[in-house]
Amino acid sequence: MSTPLIWVNGQPQSELSVSDRGLAYGDGLFETIRVSGGLPTLAGLHWERLVQGCRRLTINLNLAELTREVDAFLASSSVETGVLKVTVTRGSGGRGYNPEDCHDIRRILSIHPLPIRDPDPSICGAKLFACELRLGQSALAGIKHLNRLEQVMARSEWSGTAYDEGLVCDFSGHVIEGTMSNLFVVTHDGELITPDLSFSGVKGVCRQLIMNIAHEMGLLVSEQHLAESRLADIAAELFLCNSVNGVWPVVEYNQINWEMGPVTLEIRRRVQEELNA
Repeated sequence: MSTPLIWVNGQPQSELSVSDRGLAYGDGLFETIRVSGGLPTLAGLHWERLVQGCRRLTINLNLAELTREVDAFLASSSVETGVLKVTVTRGSGGRGYNPEDCHDIRRILSIHPLPIRDPDPSICGAKLFACELRLGQSALAGIKHLNRLEQVMARSEWSGTAYDEGLVCDFSGHVIEGTMSNLFVVTHDGELITPDLSFSGVKGVCRQLIMNIAHEMGLLVSEQHLAESRLADIAAELFLCNSVNGVWPVVEYNQINWEMGPVTLEIRRRVQEELNA
């Protein structure tokens, strides 16, 4: 990949002030976007979520300015396929939590290679680790804010290649998400269920895409509190998703095995078409 690989507020730059509130407090948001043919995929859904998150955090983002910078950045990088990370912080301010003196937000763009996994879980199926970490109720549920310490702690629970992803529950024993992905269950009746993320977790862009696809397919899709103890009984198929990797059929979790079923495979095909468009 040619330089520049990092821009800050529309300019090539690889340094950031130590007073930035994203560093000090995790005061900001980010989007991780697959690039195909030199263009950001699922861009509308990513920008919609970023804008909603900025409203929640009262960060005054100029979306038109950001998207112009993204277009120029990708054109400058000459990258055809990769991962674009877009980070928005509240900018720099004085010591303390009060953000009232912060007026100049920072828009940070970076480009990275697509992750390569061998064997590929999207083809061979994913094996999931049962994480011990539990997610509590959060006022920031749904948005992709910069404080991802819970995900870091959950991901540190296993190493090696025996597992492809970890599944995280809340303190009530409800399944919430993977460390970097959202979860869907296909029931024996053909219904599609994804965990209710009203109190914790991240509402992923690929999750929203799949809910849209499910409606197009005529599937009944719902968000529900889903007890981990019920997975073996209600799930005919299980799969994970995110906007970089697409769909990973789940073949093993907590000594339970699943086949890669027809609903999962059709959704995987449709998502991959969107990500390779």
